[in-house]
Amino acid sequence: MSGNQPPNVRDVVLCECFARDGLQHEPVFMPTPQKAALIRQFAAIGFERVEATSYSNPQVVPQFADASELLAALPRREATFYKATCANLHAVERAMADHEAGHGANEISFLVSASESHSKRNLKRGRAEQWDNIARMRERAGSAFRIVGTVSVAFGCPFEGHVEPRSIVQDIESFARLGIGYVALGDTTGLATPRTVKALLKTLMAEVPEVTLVAHFHDSRGTGLVNCLAAYEAGVRFFDSAFGGVGGHPAGLAYGGGYTGNVCTEDLVNLFESLGVRTGIDLDGLMEAAEACERALLRPLHGHVTRTGLSPLIAGASCKLNEPYRVNP
Repeated sequence: MSGNQPPNVRDVVLCECFARDGLQHEPVFMPTPQKAALIRQFAAIGFERVEATSYSNPQVVPQFADASELLAALPRREATFYKATCANLHAVERAMADHEAGHGANEISFLVSASESHSKRNLKRGRAEQWDNIARMRERAGSAFRIVGTVSVAFGCPFEGHVEPRSIVQDIESFARLGIGYVALGDTTGLATPRTVKALLKTLMAEVPEVTLVAHFHDSRGTGLVNCLAAYEAGVRFFDSAFGGVGGHPAGLAYGGGYTGNVCTEDLVNLFESLGVRTGIDLDGLMEAAEACERALLRPLHGHVTRTGLSPLIAGASCKLNEPYRVNP
């Protein structure tokens, strides 16, 4: 730590998603040692949760063909959760094999879509079939991991439009009945607004108060940060983001149109810290990690504070900023 703030002092918990949700959209495979080095860097600067990889079919998402090899290169850290996405029972079997080998993820996520159309397009099965799938996955996982449920297109579907809040309540209740106490709400193509965010979260917190909600917004329409703020004001304290605002749909599967990236980590940390909301992230290390992500992808990314520097009104923030990355400087 650089001394910006004491370790483990935080008001919100951020999950850094660059290595999974960020890289799934990248057509060029990133070498496993490079991924591992970035993930270790994220954990070292204070991210309590890091989305590390996905147990995906490598023919569908080649970026994660090295899931087990990558996780084997990540030594366990106290109070750090390395998350792996599991789409089906076979993925959970792979996660269990790694766990039994003494390494691997200590947090896994299960995914449902809030709409039938998105479920068939993204998961290749309908909602009812996916819930049957999740029940089998949950049974196989046992108590080996912390499990996070995810509801995609929770704030609106690019195929069907409006999603009924009652349907989201029922999905979260279904996760709760399976003993899954964390559920991420995915704004998959950036359709959420502060008003719809607050309205849905108010309903969910009243109906299923025992579940911890995680806000996962995409910045497709430039509303990612304001939606995070709306979620915070509604009582959410867990957030997903990715350095440089990278990510979105897997390569070769385009829907929603245009840019689909995640909320940008460095901009979100800057916003929270400017408001006096402690993230527990080392601020000098944040800027160094943002630069490392740009160098890893060989291009400038979408972070605003990567160019301008963190707000000078944040206590302990340096004025350091990164030069735009050039492939041939």
